[in-house]
Amino acid sequence: MVEHMPAAPLITTAFTAASTADDVLEEVDLTGLRAVVTGASSGLGAETARALTAAGADVTLAVRDLAAGSARAARIAASTGRAAPRVARLDLADQSSVRGFVEAWAGPLHLLVNNAGVVTAGLERTREGWELQLATNHLGHFALTVGLRDALARGAAERDGARVVAVSSTAHMRAGIDFDDLQLERRAYDPQIAYAQSKTANALLAVEATRRWASEGIVANAANPGGVATRLQRSFSPGQRASLDAAEAAGVFSWKTVGQGAATIVVAAVAPELARTGGHYLDDGREAYVVADDADLADHPHGVKAWALDPVAAERLWTVSADLVAGR
Repeated sequence: MVEHMPAAPLITTAFTAASTADDVLEEVDLTGLRAVVTGASSGLGAETARALTAAGADVTLAVRDLAAGSARAARIAASTGRAAPRVARLDLADQSSVRGFVEAWAGPLHLLVNNAGVVTAGLERTREGWELQLATNHLGHFALTVGLRDALARGAAERDGARVVAVSSTAHMRAGIDFDDLQLERRAYDPQIAYAQSKTANALLAVEATRRWASEGIVANAANPGGVATRLQRSFSPGQRASLDAAEAAGVFSWKTVGQGAATIVVAAVAPELARTGGHYLDDGREAYVVADDADLADHPHGVKAWALDPVAAERLWTVSADLVAGR
């Protein structure tokens, strides 16, 4: 007779869909914590960076547009009364830019928030021929995370732990990783499927980074901010907008404020419940329940597909990603 161990209880916190990033950080002192937030000139990244700065963190805004990043840093300083965050250029679709950011980084790193992302209305490719959403949302962040591993390890030794937050999305439920057509070269291009694949990839990065690095004190978790109206939607096609409207009408999600959307990101970044455990997918401030790969999104708006936490797929994607970015 085979005995089965009971499943571990899902991780919960005091926070909910209504909580804001400021609620999560109330009475939290992050003095001395060094953080990088990608895509921090607007939207969720800007709000995450503002909240971390207000709590005392030394934040670097990793942005494509230095002027926009500098303006955002000034606004953060004015609103928090803290020193302005640092600003550094990072174009995740350009591997040379990622390498430049990594090479310029000095000292320990305690928190990496992989927030930046793109949505395209049609097929776009990088100079390597990579599909742009996968290249930016996953491969750029993969190269950045791996490149900053030593800094994270130093940070972990310094503060008894370092964290990576991978910002995913409910969209991950639309598609797993197609290893036979990773760059969407053989199929008719569907931007929603491309985006979904990239968001599944974000969650899988958290799974494999934790497996590889937890012994060094580095843990990674995926965070779903929920439905937040940001600049990310500016490139939605009519089909994508119709799909979003239908999901809202069906009750799959309701719109959040940017502060509420950033809350789950900040939970992954600072909550003590996640200090030593990783590879989880968080939704509305808590660990999401796992659903089958064929489960209907409309029935499980706050679940996570099994394919986004599959350790075999996570290890394979890591290997494939490492091969792709090598020498780029």
